Amino acid sequence: MKIMVVGASGKAGKATRELLSRRGHTIVTVGRNSGDIRCDISQPEQLSQLWSRVGRVDAVVSAAGDVPYAPLEKLGPDDYRSAFDQKVHGQIDLVRTGLPYVAERGSFTLITGVTARDPILQGAAAAMANGAVESFVRAAAVEIAPQRINAVSPSVFTESLPDYGDYFPGFAPVDLAEVARAYQKSVEGARTGEVIIPA
Repeated sequence: MKIMVVGASGKAGKATRELLSRRGHTIVTVGRNSGDIRCDISQPEQLSQLWSRVGRVDAVVSAAGDVPYAPLEKLGPDDYRSAFDQKVHGQIDLVRTGLPYVAERGSFTLITGVTARDPILQGAAAAMANGAVESFVRAAAVEIAPQRINAVSPSVFTESLPDYGDYFPGFAPVDLAEVARAYQKSVEGARTGEVIIPA
């Protein structure tokens, strides 16, 4: 399959890209600052250029979307707007603009996160964004068939515990290898409208 991986230079994107490449797929990498094609998916004008360069694909994998972490009283409108634009609007627009370019039985796999189902301190913006993406995935699956769409919703990465572990006290971390396999399950499997939790 020809698979476009957005956010391919990040931890989850890199692990997924490497796994799918080892499995014989042709990978096109996309990132804001690196990759085969440079594109910020939160910028609509860049998305139209992206698809004209990539062309037809069998699957789209998104591991992109930054969100701010801060105490609730310090999160302002710009923080929520940034979380929505980067993680929600960007991924929704990736799907919306990509529908004509993805194979009839191809797939989209987006990224959310554990905060959608298990809140943390300083994680209100992340919870908002992750919950919105998961709701979109369930709704979109009803309408885009036979194309498929799922989300991967990991806990904190084992490999990121030194940087983010304090935000997730008592949470079971997940290895990046398991996150990559969750993306593989979505891309190579048959499920749709699901939130896949790597463990």
